[in-house]
Amino acid sequence: MNLRIGSGFDVHRFEEGRELWLGGILIENHTGLAGHSDADVLIHAVIDALSGAAAIGDIGELFPDTDNAFKNIRSTILLEKVVSEITSRGWLIVNVDSTVVCETPKISRYKLKMREKLAEIMQIPLDSLMIKGKTTEKLGFAGRKEGIAAFATALLEKKS
Repeated sequence: MNLRIGSGFDVHRFEEGRELWLGGILIENHTGLAGHSDADVLIHAVIDALSGAAAIGDIGELFPDTDNAFKNIRSTILLEKVVSEITSRGWLIVNVDSTVVCETPKISRYKLKMREKLAEIMQIPLDSLMIKGKTTEKLGFAGRKEGIAAFATALLEKKS
């Protein structure tokens, strides 16, 4: 078998006046995340994990924040583009495991909807995608409720 593992990480600070998009869905929160796109930190980490495993670059190379074509773009569209690119190169997504790090909002009630949305985009079964929520026990920027971080790991297999 030809298998590859990729890892991804992203972080965005909170910003007043923005919606909070996380895992491709709108989350009820008093503030959103700052960024060139919709700042969906979870999808950005997943994109980096997938693109890293396929060795096609990182999110900054693929969708630079200096390009106005990506200004305020939904990250689901960026993920669709990455999935299309890696599958066109003969890769299958085996599974994705991710962790969202924040004190607020509590994501437990949104995890299933996020999993369903991302599994649909990545064309994988729901049981091939995990999203976990963690706090930092009030330590660091996430603990001070200044932003959200996300980690992701992806496993790809080359089609035979």
